[in-house]
Amino acid sequence: MRFTVTSFSLLVGASALLGCSNLKLNNSAVVDRKTFQIQTDWVVSGPKDNLFVVHKINRMRPLLFSNAKVDLVIQGNSVDGLVAYQRKTGWVVWRLPIVNGIEGSATLNGDRLYVGALNGQLYSVNAETGQIVWSFPTRIENLAEPLVADGLVFVLAGNGSLYALEEATGQQVWLYSRQDPNSLNVRGGSKPALHKGNLFVGFSDGSLVSLNAKTGQLKWEKQLNPNKKFRDLDTDPYVDSEYVYALGFDDRLYCLRSATGELVWKADAGGYGGFLVKNDRLFYATSGGEFVAVDRSTGRRIWAYKLTEGLATSGAFYRGLIVIGESQGALVFLESGTGGKVGSFEPGQGVLSPPTVDEARNRVYFISGEANVYAMNIGFKLPPVFPSLR
Repeated sequence: MRFTVTSFSLLVGASALLGCSNLKLNNSAVVDRKTFQIQTDWVVSGPKDNLFVVHKINRMRPLLFSNAKVDLVIQGNSVDGLVAYQRKTGWVVWRLPIVNGIEGSATLNGDRLYVGALNGQLYSVNAETGQIVWSFPTRIENLAEPLVADGLVFVLAGNGSLYALEEATGQQVWLYSRQDPNSLNVRGGSKPALHKGNLFVGFSDGSLVSLNAKTGQLKWEKQLNPNKKFRDLDTDPYVDSEYVYALGFDDRLYCLRSATGELVWKADAGGYGGFLVKNDRLFYATSGGEFVAVDRSTGRRIWAYKLTEGLATSGAFYRGLIVIGESQGALVFLESGTGGKVGSFEPGQGVLSPPTVDEARNRVYFISGEANVYAMNIGFKLPPVFPSLR
């Protein structure tokens, strides 16, 4: 394991203060006579000052940004905002303070980062410098990841309002809003999907909606989740030309015709968040504590990995594996073909952040429940890594 002086000192201090980190620095598992290894390269605290992040939810997916000047990992935390780290060392390059921090994931488009914050603002940020380009007031917590396409930024605010904003200026182009009479909702939000000029987005009232992306005009709406308690469609829909796929919390997986909203089929095991797609398979986290693979044409279950600790995050691919987090447990590596567990890493206080994989460098990045940001070296039979106090 390699630490910079800054990273090493901060890790020791955090462990002593919190007393609840279980940092397994070299985990391995043997699968098919190959040794899969997970090694911590660097780990730093996300917040600048506050190491006590009890009851905070840290689940922004890390972003990777590089140009001729910088090579960054950008991570938000739900305490004090956005931070950009040097990808190799974990040193802080810039920090953007935001009151109450960031919980939802962000989107990169070119050198601009777009993210909704818990202070009721949506931000456009220069990814190289951390300077705010513009901000837009949604006036409520923002938990959903924005979509950027065709010169517009689409984002679903916490009150069920879907905004379309000019990418360059942040000026509002149109607004579509749905009121949910049910006051009890799952904490989250749908990232819209775009296909052939139409948006697809889920709402907390259990509806999947298709809108004209340029005008916000309603194309069709379909009431899906019938639950009385939680009706949320906190799903990032996936559109495959003729079909759109969506998840209902504690409900079902749905396949609909993208042009009309006609229901084609539904399958057991609803969920939340986004899909991974490979060939004829969909992979996703269920709200029943599983991560599953299903046949894309029928919804038939192919395999299921049952978590022992909490719920799964959305996943990421790595060389035939799928990387997920357990909300109350570890970072877990699964075989994409069988769902078999290959290895895991326990950071302490769980993982709510969907991981980001840099396959070219054999790296995975995530933020833990304790708001510690990790860079992990991963692979089969990695060379040894030793601390480097530079």
